[in-house]
Amino acid sequence: MKRLFVLLSALAVTACGEVSPERAADRCEERARAAQGPEVGVTVGANSNSGAFADASIGISLDAIRGRDPIEVYESCVFGLTGELPVRPARLRAI
Repeated sequence: MKRLFVLLSALAVTACGEVSPERAADRCEERARAAQGPEVGVTVGANSNSGAFADASIGISLDAIRGRDPIEVYESCVFGLTGELPVRPARLRAI
């Protein structure tokens, strides 16, 4: 059973293929932005069909809850995906 697990794990990693450094940076920037803190969204509007409407959302990542440094999240994420250091600095949102 253990051999089957190891074989399936190896196949899964092979199937994923390599991630380019640019693609890894893009994916990891999203994770680093989420580590900066809660993301809040509010939508308010009106239309002729349904009248006034409003919507609100809030999201927070586990990295933000843990208080991890967004730059460290970015660098470790890129390294985990590529095995190399980032090719560019993280572009994070202004706080």
